[in-house]
Amino acid sequence: MTDPGGVRASDAEREAVVEQLRVASVEGRLTLAELTDRTEAAYTATTHAELALLTQDLPSAGLTAPSPAPAATGRKRRWFVGVMGDTKRRGTWRVDQELGAVAVMGDVLLDLREAEVRTDQVDIVAVSVMGDVKIIVPDGVNVDLEGVAVMGDKKVDVLEAAPGMNVPVVRVKAYAVMGDVKVIGDARAKPLQRGFAAWREHWRKLHGDDWREIGRQLRTEGRELRRQLRDDRHNGY
Repeated sequence: MTDPGGVRASDAEREAVVEQLRVASVEGRLTLAELTDRTEAAYTATTHAELALLTQDLPSAGLTAPSPAPAATGRKRRWFVGVMGDTKRRGTWRVDQELGAVAVMGDVLLDLREAEVRTDQVDIVAVSVMGDVKIIVPDGVNVDLEGVAVMGDKKVDVLEAAPGMNVPVVRVKAYAVMGDVKVIGDARAKPLQRGFAAWREHWRKLHGDDWREIGRQLRTEGRELRRQLRDDRHNGY
């Protein structure tokens, strides 16, 4: 009998799981790093079992139809300002509105990796005047950086997702005057204390050359164990 979890996944089913993950993020159930990792995993999944693994701790886990995006909240932009000093926002925090960062002869750091992003995309205005604005994002998001740099620098150093993937988007409008605005990925930043990077590595190991053989071995061992248990019951043990 064919294992239902071993049925090959379709493109539509992958997209449905990606949408379910997006909705879970907007509801505050996933951080940006978790959403990015699971989205990447959904696009590389080959079976229903692998897709189910990505949503098993979410409500209504399974393959669901996409739901409409939530309406914009209309809230004002939230500003982080460093004037001849430093302003840092990292760890667990909520992003439910547009963001702004201003560094004047100072530094502003926004670490979005553990943020709960309640919007469809992250929109940031970054202004640097003889200062530095650094934005840290999970590798795998798409970054749209635009703006102007005068005797300064604006750049992106992020391992972005492959084209065609519906991954989280971070849009940054930068204005740098004798200063820098940088968007960097997790690989270029201090590692998180949380375990999302280990989760990603575990998933990639599952998709190594021998993961199918490992799965077959586990299923064979399971069948042997069940057979032994039936024999033991039959013999009165």
